[in-house]
Amino acid sequence: MVLEGNNKVSVITPTYNSEDFIENTIESVLNQTYTYWELVLVDDASSDSTLEIINRYSELHSNIKIIQNNTNQGAAVSRNKGIEAATGDYIAFLDADDLWKPNKLELQVKVLIKNNLDVVFCSYDLMNESGELLNKEVKALNELTYSKFLKCNYIGNLTGVYNASTLGKVYAPNLRKRQDWLLWLEAVKKSNKPAFGLEESLAIYRVRKNSISSNKLNLLKYNFLVYRKGLSFSFFKSVYYLIVFLFEYFFVKSRQTVTTSQKK
Repeated sequence: MVLEGNNKVSVITPTYNSEDFIENTIESVLNQTYTYWELVLVDDASSDSTLEIINRYSELHSNIKIIQNNTNQGAAVSRNKGIEAATGDYIAFLDADDLWKPNKLELQVKVLIKNNLDVVFCSYDLMNESGELLNKEVKALNELTYSKFLKCNYIGNLTGVYNASTLGKVYAPNLRKRQDWLLWLEAVKKSNKPAFGLEESLAIYRVRKNSISSNKLNLLKYNFLVYRKGLSFSFFKSVYYLIVFLFEYFFVKSRQTVTTSQKK
């Protein structure tokens, strides 16, 4: 176990009608071998039993905090409220339908401290909506520079941790989709070091039927908005980077997803 000291991790989890998944998500945080963390759950005006479930956990665990939105405000606003309330040295994100493996935080905090890093991420497995593993793993790059990161989103939001002590708090822009990519872009840009990718798979991402990647037209639309609105690129520069993104996504990033039988 890494010496925890004052190295507290704030885990930010927005919730919205997440009753089918949120218990397993919270349990995956409770099961972490690294124990100096707080979980900030931001409920975005759920209409199901999500709030009841997370309130029950909050009553049992003093390091689980709840923020309630009176009206539905979207993932970006909810994440930012969680970041604002966070008191940790490091900030990590876990969506309400995803999972962490037990040693996720321990290994990442060790690397952050040992190598004096600002941003760390890792590989992750894929599961379907029912929680069944798909025997596929998305491999993390060993190193991720800002220029490489502009070409495609190489950090799975559930895998990243950034050092708020050195970078300050990095917030998500208020875009409907892909705000997580922009948040990590800003974190890597603020750092004078590349992000470091752990080869080991430490998280499990739930593939949803309505995900952006399942609709190629939406993929184009929202990625163009990342460049045009999120990064304030000119129209022509945004088109250029969208073309770069398409090449990177289909011919480079797609090769990162391997079946377990291909793993060494």
